[in-house]
Amino acid sequence: MPIVAQSTETTDWVSRFADEVIEESERRAPGKPVVVASGLSPSGPIHLGNLREVMTPHLVADEIRRRGHEVRHLISWDDYDRYRKVPNGVEGTDAGWAEHIGKPLTSVPAPVGSAYPNWAEHFKAAMVESLAELGVEFDGISQTAQYTSGVYREQILHAMKHRGDIDAILDQYRTKKAPAKKQQQKAVDAAELEAEEGSGAAEEDDGSSGSAGYFPYKPFCGSCGKDLTTVTAYDDDTTELTYVCTEDGFTETVLLSEFNRGKLVWKVDWPMRWAYEGVIFEPSGVDHSSPGSSFQVGGQIVGIFGGERPIGPMYAFVGISGMAKMSSSKGGVPTPADALQIMEPQLLRWLYARRRPNQSFKIAFDQEIQRLYDEWDKLDGKVEDGSALPADLAAHSRAVRTAAGELPRTPRPLPYRTLASVADITAGAEDQTLRILSELDPANPLSTLDEVRPRLDKAEAWINTHVPADQRTIVRDEPDTDLLKSLDESARQSLRLLTDGLADHWSLDGLSHLVYGVPKVQAGFSADATAKELPPEIKTAQRTFFALLYHLLVSRDTGPRLPTLLLAVGQERVRSLLGE
Repeated sequence: MPIVAQSTETTDWVSRFADEVIEESERRAPGKPVVVASGLSPSGPIHLGNLREVMTPHLVADEIRRRGHEVRHLISWDDYDRYRKVPNGVEGTDAGWAEHIGKPLTSVPAPVGSAYPNWAEHFKAAMVESLAELGVEFDGISQTAQYTSGVYREQILHAMKHRGDIDAILDQYRTKKAPAKKQQQKAVDAAELEAEEGSGAAEEDDGSSGSAGYFPYKPFCGSCGKDLTTVTAYDDDTTELTYVCTEDGFTETVLLSEFNRGKLVWKVDWPMRWAYEGVIFEPSGVDHSSPGSSFQVGGQIVGIFGGERPIGPMYAFVGISGMAKMSSSKGGVPTPADALQIMEPQLLRWLYARRRPNQSFKIAFDQEIQRLYDEWDKLDGKVEDGSALPADLAAHSRAVRTAAGELPRTPRPLPYRTLASVADITAGAEDQTLRILSELDPANPLSTLDEVRPRLDKAEAWINTHVPADQRTIVRDEPDTDLLKSLDESARQSLRLLTDGLADHWSLDGLSHLVYGVPKVQAGFSADATAKELPPEIKTAQRTFFALLYHLLVSRDTGPRLPTLLLAVGQERVRSLLGE
């Protein structure tokens, strides 16, 4: 492994973890690639909370690559997990899918209309596409492929041989037996809780406990294909295993040394993989910090397989504006693909890079996205002029590029709120959009809309998919003659001052100066007067003037920023609607 100078970006959380991971990797596996890992269960739409399971190790792995080290970022697709429940919000699912509960995800048909062969591949595909757009480099591992090809056979036999040791560890966290009904509810609650964790795998029971004792392995039934099975006998010497299915009564005796239709239960499966893959770093969701959770228990079980628990920071939940903690089991929560429809990859990467894993944050799908973009563009400017703080500079660097190079970006990134306003007003008409955007800066006009793509397309998608119809901007066809007739002389004068200045101020900056300046001039001040030079009443007069313009132009109290709106409407139409 090459010795490379440590990154200068030492003030952010990513660099600190990279330092720790490199040191630990040299201790555990000197000379070998650094291994970081994520786990995702394609049991339904993979949402933005799950994305933190990937982005946390990705950012650390990418920093390690920047320092010249070889890294493997594994994403284990937990597609051999049981189909636990039919998720809400998935089109083409109905009561018919319930018959597949208990089968591996790869044995469940894909939703109606899907081009993919099974349920897991359908939901995996969307995530793979999003990760490519985000610049995430990874090695994907299908757990279905691993188990059914016998890759883990030695580990399974080892776990069965040491089932007593595993049972003793699990027993430390088991509570006293409750009545059967209460125990059943606890099992349901546990399954729901673990599904919320970022590890990606739904909580199964601790293992198969029957009259023959405890076993950390669950066969899938040879008749119904489900994991509703109990091991009734096992011989360590011959590996002869007998199980019975509680669903249909099917029983079968197999040689586990040759049998590939089953898997280790989750709390054993996860630490087994840590040891098998030599994982140095893998984060886990906040629920894993509790006693008896998969990460905590796994830290003890991994020793049975001759491994060590990874460095595993707890990560907090990711929300969206107006929505609490995400859960793919609830359905209807935004996915990375949904976010990338309305925001550039750089912005989404930045949201994950700038917050420590244990800090929760929200991703905006409402008006807040405009403020986020303003904040991002401001940071972009600070980076350009060299005034960005070290931690902000580091987060920006991780957002715009990876060790492989810079992500594609909009050549001329005009303000998102401006592009959204123009898209709103023009309803996507490209000729009108180009006209308006070219007039923002007459000294440096656009020659083609490609200069402002893909940001323009993201802003247009946001307007079309996340702004309610009653909040869309519709410019009046005819002047509001009743309102114009009712105006007093002061209001009429304000409109004349505006229309008289349109020709000389027809640019974004010029119109900004004009609309803010009209109330100043009416009050006897210079249009250039600063807020410190003006009495408080001027702000009230400006708000009154703005409201009047909105009513005359779009029949509402508010709307897009007035300079943008005026450019969009066009000089002649503005004059007509303002009564000239």
